[in-house]
Amino acid sequence: MSVYAELADIPGVIAAGEYAYRGDRYNYKGQLNDEMARMASIMCRATTMGTHMQTEILCANSENCPFDPAHGWMVRGPRFSVCVVANVFCFLQNEAGLLNRVMKKMQDKLADVEKMI
Repeated sequence: MSVYAELADIPGVIAAGEYAYRGDRYNYKGQLNDEMARMASIMCRATTMGTHMQTEILCANSENCPFDPAHGWMVRGPRFSVCVVANVFCFLQNEAGLLNRVMKKMQDKLADVEKMI
């Protein structure tokens, strides 16, 4: 079973998916339609690229930068959160403890991913 399918089966997860770094392919499971999943993949890929650029800028003039390499990002809204590790994204409800469970699974499954792009 893929990482995104395992994430989508966690109660409280709205949807999870994976996207190609080229931006032309994606897979998902959960409460999204194809167009929403396509847009989510594009948004996650663009934000990941921006995160890497900002990490490189932060670390450009420092040794032992704690952000290098970046492994992912997350954003929390009033009702749900989005987190990305490597090329896997997860949309989840803001429920107590859920973000920790999702991030633990993502880190366990994707910990060996050294570089996201």
